[in-house]
Amino acid sequence: MNDWASPLIASALFAFLQPGLLIQVPGKNQPVGFMNMKTSGASIFFHAVIYGLLLMLFLVFLNIHIYA
Repeated sequence: MNDWASPLIASALFAFLQPGLLIQVPGKNQPVGFMNMKTSGASIFFHAVIYGLLLMLFLVFLNIHIYA
């Protein structure tokens, strides 16, 4: 059996945490931007840090497995 948790969780987090897709922190003109499809270096860094922390939470600390 293969463990599909890591590719599925990583892909879902990557899709939802793209800066500017759903939410952008920090926004261009305000602290939080919603669905503006624009990005900046600060928001790329912030979203990358949040992505890494959530990935570590799900895969290392919670030890989630999906077998198919």
